[in-house]
Amino acid sequence: MLAVCCVRVCSGLAAMRTATRVRSLRGVPGITVAQIDEEVAKLLELKAQLGGDDGKHQFVLKTAKGTRDYSPKQMAIREKVFNTIISCFKRHGAETIDTPVFELKETLTGKYGEDSKLIYDLKDQGGELLSLRYDLTVPFARYLAMNKITNIKRYHIAKVYRRDNPAMTRGRYREFYQCDFDIAGQYDAMIPDAECLKIVHEILSELELGDFRIKVNDRRILDGMFAVCGVPDDKFRTICSTVDKLDKLPWEDVRKEMVSEKGLSEEAADQIGEYVSMQGGMDLAERLLQDPRLSQSKQACAGLSDIKLLFSYLQLFQVTDKVVFDLSLARGLDYYTGVIYEAVLTQAGVAPVSNDAQNGANAEESVSVGSVAGGGRYDGLVGMFDPKGRKVPCVGVSIGIERIFSIMEQKAEAAAEKVRTTEVQVMVASAQKNLLEERLKLITELWNADIKAEVLYKKNPKLLSQLQHCEESGIPMVAILGEQELKDGVVKLRMVATREEVDIPRADLISEIKRRTSEV
Repeated sequence: MLAVCCVRVCSGLAAMRTATRVRSLRGVPGITVAQIDEEVAKLLELKAQLGGDDGKHQFVLKTAKGTRDYSPKQMAIREKVFNTIISCFKRHGAETIDTPVFELKETLTGKYGEDSKLIYDLKDQGGELLSLRYDLTVPFARYLAMNKITNIKRYHIAKVYRRDNPAMTRGRYREFYQCDFDIAGQYDAMIPDAECLKIVHEILSELELGDFRIKVNDRRILDGMFAVCGVPDDKFRTICSTVDKLDKLPWEDVRKEMVSEKGLSEEAADQIGEYVSMQGGMDLAERLLQDPRLSQSKQACAGLSDIKLLFSYLQLFQVTDKVVFDLSLARGLDYYTGVIYEAVLTQAGVAPVSNDAQNGANAEESVSVGSVAGGGRYDGLVGMFDPKGRKVPCVGVSIGIERIFSIMEQKAEAAAEKVRTTEVQVMVASAQKNLLEERLKLITELWNADIKAEVLYKKNPKLLSQLQHCEESGIPMVAILGEQELKDGVVKLRMVATREEVDIPRADLISEIKRRTSEV
């Protein structure tokens, strides 16, 4: 392989030199056409070498790193997930917006902490420095400020881009969808925040992904904790980013990064370690309000009081069984100012794809997808874009659709589930030859009546072929036309699953199909 690569590189360089020589020869006096033709022949030979044995350019057909194609079956599963999420958002009174896939670079700069390095920058296009959007939250804040909107409940489903190290089996890509729900406006504390958590609970429950929990914390509690533990003010954000890795790394590794890489004292790191190991509910918030160190921080006390209030609303929403107050939750994005939360699957409810019971690593990889939703309060982000610095309080959640989709796809494969990729309700078929015009007339009637119907694109298809197509595609009914049916003014309606056949008067066919469809 290396030898082939070396030959290609050398051939490429030789071809470039020969091409340059051919261009220079054309302007030299005394050079014959034969000499130019000889050099052109050399150039063509070198180009043929570059292109492979057949003289054609050879390249690998593949998608770009961190991206993927979706088959009709995969898209059918994905559409089902989208519909579940959108219906939940609409149930809670949200309207939708859209924003450009790229933003001015300065719009995105400085909003994502250490993750800013993952932003895709575009080449200079006519004087504007642009970047692909990293999430949907910052464009939403820009939209609010630009349009002077002070309150809105919106959802937005669109693709975002991150120059991350992809992990395809875990549902982590460089191009992926986000499903965001946000409430912007000045409201009483914790009511909108509690609704966001209720929405996460509803969606994950409806999708039946398996057991899950929603971790909750508050940026003010974290900042207060850092202050009383002796973290310098200028290290708050970078230490916060390190704490955010606790869902992936053991405490020893996180502590080592704090001390060795971030320059934090061992004593401060150990004090942080005591706090981030704590989990609970409203009782933990009450206990921490009495903590000798943490109670010294006004910030932390304000956050703890709001956590108590949040849990009281979550009890009314009947979701406290899945919510845990977790002091290790940090979420590394810079724009969060208050409550933060993240939903993780504790058991995805998917049997390992591998049949090897001893293959523990593969079994874990098949179901381990990490966080499936996250969000929080960001009261200062809109003010960053407003010329007068006017703030619009916001809270929202983002559903990790790609990770959810990975689980749904694995569940379908594990259950050998047949997934329909179309919604066709009836196939218009013919039993004899020369009935194409009659089939087209009938299917037009069905389409005009808003019935999802299909016909084979052949003049004289065999009836068996038409019935087999229905079975393979999962089409439940067949409307069969024959010479006798046309004489009698009926259509033979066949139920594919039971093979039951009944003659329906042509005038009653549409109502009969709709009746049977509604019963399915």
